[in-house]
Amino acid sequence: MDRFIETNKLLKNSSFFYTIAIGMDSKYSYVSDNYNKNFDFIKDSLLGKLFSITLHPDDISICAEVAMKCFQSPGGLFPATLRKHNGFGGFVITQWEMHAMFDEQNQPVGIFCIGYNITEYVKSRSDLVDAKAEIVTKDGKLTEIGLLQSHVIRKPLANIMGLANMVLYGFWLSVGLVRFLVVSCAVLLFSRIFLTTFCI
Repeated sequence: MDRFIETNKLLKNSSFFYTIAIGMDSKYSYVSDNYNKNFDFIKDSLLGKLFSITLHPDDISICAEVAMKCFQSPGGLFPATLRKHNGFGGFVITQWEMHAMFDEQNQPVGIFCIGYNITEYVKSRSDLVDAKAEIVTKDGKLTEIGLLQSHVIRKPLANIMGLANMVLYGFWLSVGLVRFLVVSCAVLLFSRIFLTTFCI
């Protein structure tokens, strides 16, 4: 128990870490000032209140599972990611390390927890995943545009350039070649409209 007292002293005024202890009755037996400040929305100490008062209802079972591991493997630290009420109808995401506490007779007295807020990290990671997905989508569109430009646009453009060179060097164009020129121009115009409408 002494090491938990020392840890609490060390982190008592931390603005980053939360330290709490939950007794065998599922109530807070210790809450750091930082934890109380961030999660006590009734403006009364959380000390003596059920630990579940601050949790997302779906995360209570996570606490039960991790607590079981703590008591099955004394001395071990076990992680848990938990959602806590933010006081505005939403939740913050917190990361915890939990450790079983025993008295001098080796009887369990509760769980000691050190945690911190990871909401910004989780949001940044989610934004990064979204950005990567958007990059993949846009890269696919650019590849498609590149293929269209190389096959759909280059062919009629090459035809037009060839016919323009024929006119430039004084060759008379037959009606068939003039029609071919008109069709090539129409394909080129349609390709430009398609690219600007559907691909960009």
